[in-house]
Amino acid sequence: MENLTFTNSILLVEGLKVTPQSSYPVFILLLLTYAFATISNIGLIFLISTEKRLHDPMHFLFCNLPLNDILGTTVILPRLLKDIFTETSKRYITYVECVVQAYFVHIFVAASHYVLIIMAFDRYVAICNPLRYTTIMTNKMVLKLSASAWGLAIFLVSIMLGLTIRLSRCRYQIENPFCDNASLFKLSCENVSVNNVFGIIYTAVVLSLSAMCILITYVRIATVCITSKNKAINSKAIKTCCTHLAVYLIMFTCGATFIFLHRFPEYLESRKLASIMFHIVPPGLNPLVYGLQTKEIRDKVVKFWCRKKGNS
Repeated sequence: MENLTFTNSILLVEGLKVTPQSSYPVFILLLLTYAFATISNIGLIFLISTEKRLHDPMHFLFCNLPLNDILGTTVILPRLLKDIFTETSKRYITYVECVVQAYFVHIFVAASHYVLIIMAFDRYVAICNPLRYTTIMTNKMVLKLSASAWGLAIFLVSIMLGLTIRLSRCRYQIENPFCDNASLFKLSCENVSVNNVFGIIYTAVVLSLSAMCILITYVRIATVCITSKNKAINSKAIKTCCTHLAVYLIMFTCGATFIFLHRFPEYLESRKLASIMFHIVPPGLNPLVYGLQTKEIRDKVVKFWCRKKGNS
């Protein structure tokens, strides 16, 4: 296997560790989860794009979230589903495919934070500076914010993966359910201190930047709500902000759990499960939390189901 690996760049990926008895239940559960997350997120994008009432900066910025969630589930789940019924010794993947998967895995993680930051900025302008909202949040600004979120994710992840693919390889086994940057540079026998340092700094910057931006934004919003005497505006602000905050906390908790378990080698299998859950839980819950808690989207969904029920 080693000669084949080093000559043709074929790697062996660990995939999901499941017993033969649990293969079918796990497969069905993951398939249903993937189908639900994909269909619900596509449905939200379709709904926002076709419903004129939802053609505003808040909902256009929100479209980045389901797009990213579709990316996050699609980049790992189809491969995991395929490997469930493949022997662990035959779960091959080419080095190029592994790099591509790792690239989009990290794009998903980074974009999850940056998209929520620009959504928080939109809520900040809408609540703290409502008279200038339409002047500030133009279509051009929405495009700039969206491009900045995706561009920053692509730029930083490209640097991180660039530092990894320059390394030579002396191993062939990916000791993870899917490919990521750490799994790739662990294939090398060279000094990977640069990769470790960059990865730690990168993770710390992304987490602290998003947490700081969200915290500052919501402190300012809370201050405005406390000092304002308009109960109707305050109520709407609290509802939209609580929804956004719930989405952020779900994402942050899943990511923090995965990073926390990295520090404890005895919880290796739990860490691997947590890494998969990060690609399942937020994409599956975001459409429910954000979509159904937003009045305009909820009303449209209710009308759709009532119409469908009436036709049947």
